Amino acid sequence: MASRGRRPEHSGPPELFYDQNEARKYVRNSRMIDVQTKMAGRALELLNLPEGQPCYLLDIGCGSGLSGDYLSDEGHYWVGIDISPAMLDAALDRDTEGDLLLGDMGQGIPFKPGSFDGCISISAVQWLCNANKKSDIPAKRLYHFFSSLYSVLARGARAVLQLYPENSEQLELITTQATKAGFTGGVVVDYPNSAKAKKFYLCLFSGPSTFLPKGLSENQEEEEATESMFTNKRVPHRLARRGLVRKSREWVLEKKERRRRQGKEVRPDTQYTGRKRKPRF
Repeated sequence: MASRGRRPEHSGPPELFYDQNEARKYVRNSRMIDVQTKMAGRALELLNLPEGQPCYLLDIGCGSGLSGDYLSDEGHYWVGIDISPAMLDAALDRDTEGDLLLGDMGQGIPFKPGSFDGCISISAVQWLCNANKKSDIPAKRLYHFFSSLYSVLARGARAVLQLYPENSEQLELITTQATKAGFTGGVVVDYPNSAKAKKFYLCLFSGPSTFLPKGLSENQEEEEATESMFTNKRVPHRLARRGLVRKSREWVLEKKERRRRQGKEVRPDTQYTGRKRKPRF
């Protein structure tokens, strides 16, 4: 997330900035967790995936797996890539359900063509606009990233990248390289008149150009919010799950039921399900 004052990208390479101390914040800071989860929800909404159909998604800059958890809650499968070993360790400690990959998105996305039904990214792409060493050329790294992303998406799939551009020139650099790579689309700005709530979402289409969703606003009426034909029917279930204590019996039962809905093989529930085991010596 962008912070007031000095931007994280100016502090050095992301693999150094996101160390164990920073990763710990994404696990323990409730406000940070809530903001990341909401942005992941908005990005998934903008993907406009088929309702009720599990999809295979890519999460770029997955970090500690907060956005991936949201994808799992919505019934999707996902793969996350991140450049920070500390953040990926935090994701493993949280028992995230997606597959994790250590990698630099500026060097390309290392998957077969047409592998994914969609892609999201939360607060990551702006890091490519900074050169941390002499060999780093932002325009080339951005193009390499977008061209490989275009390749790994199924034709007609979307990518929704939430980002914090430093200025209009940086945003233009990003969108120009995305267009060169073959994408169509544009930028959706939520709450454009709010200094704190304003969010940028780069919505990219890998197939024929389609309509660009409208951004949210503070004075938005309920009927205007449904104008882009997106659905949010699973929200009550997701909100109910947030109240479960991690590793409790209820949490384990809910997780097993979610995996059954995804078609995975799960052991039957018994009286011992979720039961805490005594330490062994």
